[in-house]
Amino acid sequence: MLVPQLGIQAQGMTGTVQLPLWLFILILAFAAVTFASHFLFPSVRWFFRRRMERAVAELNKRLERPIQPFKLMRRQDMIVRLIYDPQVMEAVVEHAREQGVPESVAFQTARRYAREIVPAFSAATYFGPAIRAARGLSRGLYKVRLGHHDEAILRSLDPKAAVVFVMNHRSNMDYVLVTYLAADRSALSYAVGEWARIWPLQSLIRAMGAYFIRRRYMSPLYRRILARYVQMASQEGVTQAIFPEGGLSLDGRVGMPKKGLLHYIVSGIDPHDGRDVVFIPVALNYDRVLEDRVLLEAAAAGERRFRARLPTAAGFLGRILWQRLRGRFRRFGYAAVSFGEPLSLKEFRCATPGVGTDRLARALMDRIRVAMPVLPVPLVAAVLDQATTPMPMAEIEARAGRLVEGFRRAGFQMHLPEGAVSTAVQEGLEALAIRRIVAEVAAGWQAAPGQEPLLAFYAASIAHLIDAPAALPVAPEPLPDEMRRP
Repeated sequence: MLVPQLGIQAQGMTGTVQLPLWLFILILAFAAVTFASHFLFPSVRWFFRRRMERAVAELNKRLERPIQPFKLMRRQDMIVRLIYDPQVMEAVVEHAREQGVPESVAFQTARRYAREIVPAFSAATYFGPAIRAARGLSRGLYKVRLGHHDEAILRSLDPKAAVVFVMNHRSNMDYVLVTYLAADRSALSYAVGEWARIWPLQSLIRAMGAYFIRRRYMSPLYRRILARYVQMASQEGVTQAIFPEGGLSLDGRVGMPKKGLLHYIVSGIDPHDGRDVVFIPVALNYDRVLEDRVLLEAAAAGERRFRARLPTAAGFLGRILWQRLRGRFRRFGYAAVSFGEPLSLKEFRCATPGVGTDRLARALMDRIRVAMPVLPVPLVAAVLDQATTPMPMAEIEARAGRLVEGFRRAGFQMHLPEGAVSTAVQEGLEALAIRRIVAEVAAGWQAAPGQEPLLAFYAASIAHLIDAPAALPVAPEPLPDEMRRP
């Protein structure tokens, strides 16, 4: 097969240069790309950058905590700033010496870690499809309730302070629910585990400003880079959200804190530079945790190695859509969020000079526990979990009523349908019975055979309110029950 040739008469020369047509087209393509990259693309980027800056400026007018410039930096610029930080460069030199490798190799390792950690925040993605999806998913699956939140206190926080939402971790829905409920306050920057590093979820999560962290096999170099990123974000006033427990609760209880990220934040703030950190405790509870059986299996196996599986998630969503199309879908009960009393790092340091991060972490977890919402399913589960024999409906309502009365005296947050104990018991029993967690026999209600651990899982979410309410801090005056997120 003959290849078409193109003759080109060179000006000022006596010869003719002949090129294959495909090579000439390739040369033209390279020339076009070079022209575009030097003249066209910068102008296009500048145009869209200006539009984005104007949109963010308008957005910041309605947010309580404006989006900080650090969060809006180009990802590549942020990576460069991070890896050339003096503390990171020092860690690179140490890593090269300890591992016996050239510093250039250690530097490339640091660059890879930085690219793994640094997010690629997009305000358009976060406040556009992400918020709409979070709202639709939250309200589509649950009856969402927002508990105590003192607007006066939250609005009076130092505008220069870095705000950190500190939350218990019940479900992967926590990210979705809090993102939706905090949409009018600020854009949250989450620390996300390795479970979400799957395509295409990974790109979406990065665009929402989340940063990935390794839970295991962290080298000292990786930890130093992660620490510096978290510290930079805190120093620049970025609003963050962290889960001190470090992972999902496997038994339903609010767990003990791990001080990793919390220590990074605290150690990166100089008490004399004028920047404060305000921690806002957030308590989350559900009538149904989507991953409850998976979590119990992990607890029984003593292994936390479970990852997000797209086929499983797609099948779950497909079943829900099919049920909705047939008009047979019913939401999974309540999902509630309550804000606890904020804690200022400066005030904490003044009140407890010289104490470490451990005491701060315990204080924050105590504030989360006292803000924990009481919902119908956990309430009924707490009653039946203590029963050794089947319990009649009247006795369930009587015991639930005594618990509710005690919760009200202590000022704990409750979300009961119509504020009535009897209605809450009926809805809680119905939700548990549909999933075959409890069963009705001739003598009353009891845990279904083999479902005792699952019943205990839901009872455990409010067990601390029952066991030792006097040992918890005094709860703030509750707002009217049934506060609904619009």
